[in-house]
Amino acid sequence: MEKQNLQELLSELRQIAAEKDLDLSRDIGRLEKKLIGKIDEEAYAWSKVQAARHSNRPGAVEYIRAIFDDFQELHGDRYYGDDPAIVGGIARIGSQAFTVIGHQKGSNFKENNYRNFGMPNPEGYRKAHRLAKQAEKFHRPIVTFIDTPGAYPGMGAEERGIGEAIAKNLRDFSVLRVPIICFVVGEGGSGGALGIGVGDKLYMLQNSVYSVITPEGFASILLRDASQAKKAAGMMKMTPRDLVKLGIIHDVIPEDPEGAHVNINLSAEIMKDIILRDVSDLLKKDSEALIRYRSKKIRQVGVVKGDKDRVSGRNLLHVFSRIWGDSKKD
Repeated sequence: MEKQNLQELLSELRQIAAEKDLDLSRDIGRLEKKLIGKIDEEAYAWSKVQAARHSNRPGAVEYIRAIFDDFQELHGDRYYGDDPAIVGGIARIGSQAFTVIGHQKGSNFKENNYRNFGMPNPEGYRKAHRLAKQAEKFHRPIVTFIDTPGAYPGMGAEERGIGEAIAKNLRDFSVLRVPIICFVVGEGGSGGALGIGVGDKLYMLQNSVYSVITPEGFASILLRDASQAKKAAGMMKMTPRDLVKLGIIHDVIPEDPEGAHVNINLSAEIMKDIILRDVSDLLKKDSEALIRYRSKKIRQVGVVKGDKDRVSGRNLLHVFSRIWGDSKKD
């Protein structure tokens, strides 16, 4: 039930109770609790969206510098050019070498313009693909940092095959024979995030979001009003808290109480420990077992368990129809 409808019903109940001298306190209390829950959920989700979009929020470059040693950036996709919206290269922690890949925004207009506001073109995903295949060749684990509102939807990107580039990454990252650890450090938006987001482990920072579309896009399409983005954020279950419950991510990484932009080292040290722990475990698996493990994890996303049935990812349209129908009844 919509928040406005709940408010109207509460007013009507209070009026009826007063006019008829009835004790409706139990019903009124239940509706008030539901209304407060909706308001709190919207406010909580929207606060995460705003924090994830903070102009000074650290991106891939900042986390790479804070976590790794001797980072050597590599450029270009060997087809068209270099895309500054995705950075990548080789780095190490101690004696262990890694390939690191991530989205990068900017902290001012000049940097954002250069990085295309963190929205990659096809050459960015092809660069990521090249580096990932190189990592597989030299048996280097891969670490990715996700922070994008989505892939760039411009005409040039479409002409150069943005859909094909992302699809190729989804296919090939899923069968790479080296460990892949992914971190959502800001916005994790749609296929733009998935293009470097297929891995064995997926973590989110405390003030990050991860969803199929932005709240503004969701509000425009389903609520018919882009100004309802805050409400949409509450409906979308895009926060780390929601996604842990849904089994989409493995864990949530704490941040400084004022945000990662105030103190990146707190989160970076935790991420470093997670990388070393997970890589140590994953390297013990042979390549075939690693791929089976990753495939199982990917296939479990979208599985819905009901009281009497278990619906696989093949029936997602049916699942979404049920969820959407249930939400209309609430």
